[in-house]
Amino acid sequence: MSVTSWFLVSSSGTRHRLPRELIFVGRDECELMLQSRSVDKQHAVINYDQDRDEHWVKDLGSLNGTFVNDVRIPDQRYVTLKLNDVIRFGYDILPGAYPPPRPLHPHGNGCPVTHPPPLPPLSPRPPSPCYPGSRWEPLGPSQGPRGLEAAG
Repeated sequence: MSVTSWFLVSSSGTRHRLPRELIFVGRDECELMLQSRSVDKQHAVINYDQDRDEHWVKDLGSLNGTFVNDVRIPDQRYVTLKLNDVIRFGYDILPGAYPPPRPLHPHGNGCPVTHPPPLPPLSPRPPSPCYPGSRWEPLGPSQGPRGLEAAG
């Protein structure tokens, strides 16, 4: 599935655009920082495969592990992320991966066509020293489903 953007949506509803490059996940000086004692300083990495238009996650030997759909992934081995996957870093769950909502057919069940609310403007953030040249840009709260989202 070729999409324009992928988003990681936290259980609190905060949406983060996954860049098409390598990002580190952890507690300290990473592109995606999780404030949890169950997450290591550099816990995992999410990488993008341009040829396949896929994101992969790899655990960096963390104490409490990285899980995809409640299955602990082996240390230092990439696992492909798919729609509807539930990702857990330590004890922190990022549930459900969902595509963006689609408008209903005009002759459907009579429900209104819905559109997500506009996102606030991005504020610039300097690249993390964890991986020079990469950026992580929070996109603000989401009113929709939570998880990994694709937008096309």
